[in-house]
Amino acid sequence: MTTSTDRPSSSVGFAPAAEPRPDQAIRTAADGLCAGMVEIAVAGAAMPAYRARPEGGRALPVVLVIQEIFGLHDYIRDVVRRLAHQGYYAIAPALFVRQGDPMAYQDIGRLMSDVVAKVSDRQLVDDLSAVTDFIAGEGRGDVARLAVTGFCWGGRATWLYAAHDPRVRCAVAWYGQLAAPRWAPQAASVLGLASSVSVPVLALFGGLDAHIPLSDVAALSSALAGTPSEVRVYEGAEHGFHADYRPCYQAAAAQDGWARMLTWFGRHGVT
Repeated sequence: MTTSTDRPSSSVGFAPAAEPRPDQAIRTAADGLCAGMVEIAVAGAAMPAYRARPEGGRALPVVLVIQEIFGLHDYIRDVVRRLAHQGYYAIAPALFVRQGDPMAYQDIGRLMSDVVAKVSDRQLVDDLSAVTDFIAGEGRGDVARLAVTGFCWGGRATWLYAAHDPRVRCAVAWYGQLAAPRWAPQAASVLGLASSVSVPVLALFGGLDAHIPLSDVAALSSALAGTPSEVRVYEGAEHGFHADYRPCYQAAAAQDGWARMLTWFGRHGVT
């Protein structure tokens, strides 16, 4: 069973392990939006999700928003509202619901080992498909115009879901890991599957990213030659440059990437 509440969610704040700077975070109001929490039935859990859409909107283009390792906290919810103000039905599921609560962790290493590393790729894509099924059955969003975007851990997940679900029209992956995860070396790598992804993916990276080697980014660009996908590197930007609540935020790169994302959606029929 799927429960739809559309009640305003209480403010959960920012994940402590991210070492947030709340005073610099962008705050987007929900005025003019229908925004709140839903629960979506997935194998073994009722998965919370935060969604927002223009009030009264029906058959809206849809964007799935995939979280970073820090879960469904205020930053991700704000991204959902920003997209809703652009006319989208945007939704972000809490994809770690079976493994644990990222808000309970102060240390990134513990969060990675205790929670993130335990989420299988199979679970990930099945849960995202459940979200898309929910939207399709609800009637407010048009999954024939479906895009997906994700940040950090969600950047890699964006590629996986774009490869998995034929309903995805296009995708934007923000600084997603390109090699297989270190906790699952036998798992799929973006470099291995990128050339076979049939939908257009815009991949955004920081030139100073200490987690994603530029050699991997160059290899991705080569793998995507002749496909509709594109790679963009922001020189001088670090990993997480869109995360406005963290020290790594780089406003110029974040704003340019956001504008390119919206253009990408429109170019590929998600508008």
